[in-house]
Amino acid sequence: MTKKERRTFSAEFKAQMVQLYQSGKARKDIIQEYDLNPSSLDKWVKQSSTSGSFKEKDNWTPEELELIELRKQNKQLLLENDIFKASRADHGTKVAIIQNNRDKYSVSAMCDVLRIARSTFYYEAKEQPTEHDVTEAVVDIFHKNRKAYGTRKIKVKLHERGFVVSRRRIGRIMKEHGLVSTYTVAQYKPYKNACNEAATANTLNREFTQMESKRFVVSDLTYVKAQHQWHYICVLVDLFNREIIGHSAGPRKDAALVARAFATVEGDLRDIQWFRTDRGSEFKNQSMDELLKTFHIGRSLSMKGCPYDNAVAEATFKVMKTEFVYQMNFQSLRHLELELFDYVNWYNHHRIHGTLEYMTPVHYRHTALKKVV
Repeated sequence: MTKKERRTFSAEFKAQMVQLYQSGKARKDIIQEYDLNPSSLDKWVKQSSTSGSFKEKDNWTPEELELIELRKQNKQLLLENDIFKASRADHGTKVAIIQNNRDKYSVSAMCDVLRIARSTFYYEAKEQPTEHDVTEAVVDIFHKNRKAYGTRKIKVKLHERGFVVSRRRIGRIMKEHGLVSTYTVAQYKPYKNACNEAATANTLNREFTQMESKRFVVSDLTYVKAQHQWHYICVLVDLFNREIIGHSAGPRKDAALVARAFATVEGDLRDIQWFRTDRGSEFKNQSMDELLKTFHIGRSLSMKGCPYDNAVAEATFKVMKTEFVYQMNFQSLRHLELELFDYVNWYNHHRIHGTLEYMTPVHYRHTALKKVV
């Protein structure tokens, strides 16, 4: 069995989590959306308010270290004393003992003492979901996903929790509780504006379904108000799995905004084969040309006066406006950047997509990689 890789967090990431918490985002939502240990988040908040450092050595005294070690040894002795005497009990009794002592000791330690596989315990101790919990689950899924899911996506998430429920039943529950999805079908409306007259070819040619990661990355900009002033958001979307691989926000609609979005892309920018946008001037200038040339990224432009050629980027912003922009009141550029970071994380790791067989973009990418291997 492959050992689960231990997650590590940078000081910058910890600071962003603390800022989200201090900005008013619910503690339980941060923990769930970023898959954090509750104690870790609490510790980061405490460290930020006391020492201002996230390094353990800056926050623990020698006395605290000694006390932690003594408590660990004492707890192990108590565990062995309480649990070991049941080591000769029958299988069912062992499972019951572990279940009844989960608030006192770790499951892993008790399984070791009683010589029972953890997977066996979790399988036999699992409580089967009942129809009585359906309504509570529907309401929970709806609110935990930014009020964006309709019956189709809620049905998928319910199935993940062990519920088999019809969309009609889900619709009735939503109606009874006044749950109205903010999601609307994307519409693409041509608009008149000065455009880039370059002769760059339409390489993508509306082939929006791609089988290779980062073969085509599409981009677009949209506007949003922050502190009563217009600001702009830029996103980079991988057509392979609809993942937002880069994002930025700023007060000006220019090449610098796009460049900052590229700067947030994880991994080697040379992995991107083609960069596809509409004919906005912010995408065609010397700075952008130099960036694309440096990382050997090909260029593809929509046909003049045809926004349908950039439909995926347009659709992504339609969703973002409905699920994110229209739900927020941004107090500053920094507030916008923080909330955008949070939304992109949810969008990539938690929001299921109908075009991805109701998987999240990250889940879809990992599944595809496993198939290749």
